[in-house]
Amino acid sequence: MGTPVLAIVGRPNVGKSTLFNALTGKRTAIVGPEPGVTRDRVMDECDWNGLAFTIIDTGGIDFAIDDMQRLVFNQVQVAIEMADVVCLLTDLQAGLSDIEFKIADMLRKSGKPVVVAVNKVDRPGDAPMEFYEFFELGFSDTLAISASHKLGLSELLDAVTAPMERPDVDGVDEDDYITVAITGRPNVGKSSLANRLVGEERSIVSDIPGTTRDAIDSFIENEHGRFLIYDTAGLRRKSRIDGQIEFVSALRSRRSVEEADVSLIMIDASEGPAEQDTKVAGLAHNDGKASIILINKWDLADKDETPMREYEEKIRRRFEFMPYAPVLFVSVKTGFNMNKLWPLITRVYESSKRRVSTSVLNEVVAEAIVMHPTPQQKGRHLRIYYATQGSVSPPTFIFFVNDKRLLHFSYERYLENRLRENFDFFGTPVRFIWKGRAARDESSSRVTPD
Repeated sequence: MGTPVLAIVGRPNVGKSTLFNALTGKRTAIVGPEPGVTRDRVMDECDWNGLAFTIIDTGGIDFAIDDMQRLVFNQVQVAIEMADVVCLLTDLQAGLSDIEFKIADMLRKSGKPVVVAVNKVDRPGDAPMEFYEFFELGFSDTLAISASHKLGLSELLDAVTAPMERPDVDGVDEDDYITVAITGRPNVGKSSLANRLVGEERSIVSDIPGTTRDAIDSFIENEHGRFLIYDTAGLRRKSRIDGQIEFVSALRSRRSVEEADVSLIMIDASEGPAEQDTKVAGLAHNDGKASIILINKWDLADKDETPMREYEEKIRRRFEFMPYAPVLFVSVKTGFNMNKLWPLITRVYESSKRRVSTSVLNEVVAEAIVMHPTPQQKGRHLRIYYATQGSVSPPTFIFFVNDKRLLHFSYERYLENRLRENFDFFGTPVRFIWKGRAARDESSSRVTPD
């Protein structure tokens, strides 16, 4: 497998060479304020999180018909053909132009993964309103950076390296598996579940050793796909964590949840849900992870006293902050309902990665508004101009409105339910970002109308 290649493209004077130098840590590319300083392809190596790849800096594209621009354009086309991922660099201060839209169309036709970097966002914190205009180019991976101040480069490197092929780990391609974290209080059956999944349904297994209290990772492959299973240590209340080893163990368990695609939240059916279970689930919810609630040891539960339906209602009341999470009653010991777990994992994972086109999204939002008009305050209605999906894992939607202070939480919940009904966001959180045009929105938080 060859070294992956990243090509940086864009119109002149947006900071391509500055970004190239910032990513490589060298001054290979010549930087100057006047357009057209870079004309040939400049290449160098970069390393991010153990992945080595080549970066190509290209000349600015302006679609002029003179001989020099024709040569530059040919060099850019060669760079795009060589690349595994393309970074389209734009300029916040200059805004969008026809050139950006032409370049975007060219990149879409290339079929290469594209990340849009909006340069010269030089102030830390929330991006300015002008940044969100660049989503009009049609690429969900759109990030705010400052090449000269080296802001947002970590997020950019994460985005551009995500589609790249990585070296195999013990024969497993890291780009091609679902990471699953088994979480819960101590002694609810996490290790038994991990052993059953790995020991009875495996075809490829590679254990990554750790301490006896560490999170144990296992790669497995079956007819449902490839998976990396994290068997985490039981998460206790902080007041009951004794000793440095157990404290480190708890930190590593939390890190496993942060790195996972899907979180399995295990509960002991014989003990029922407790306060600590909601805290464990809250970690996955706050991190935006697709989740499944597993009620283990159902074979030991008193089903006459509490039938399955009543038990699930009790679970729903306890976990009311994550109504999207499916509940599955299992017995790891007897194998009850274990055949349903793999399809459920793949389904919630696919939901968390689902993307919705801007046109279809706005059709659904428009229908929702017709059925249930937006809220108003003192005669002013909330106006939703348009919406777009900003990211996945979890699916995150950006709504552009006249004044976000007019939004009521109940209407946000209504819109979320409509999106779930139309796009089957099963088992995953859905996040909304509201951007208002009113000047006072920039410094105000949302308030609930009286």
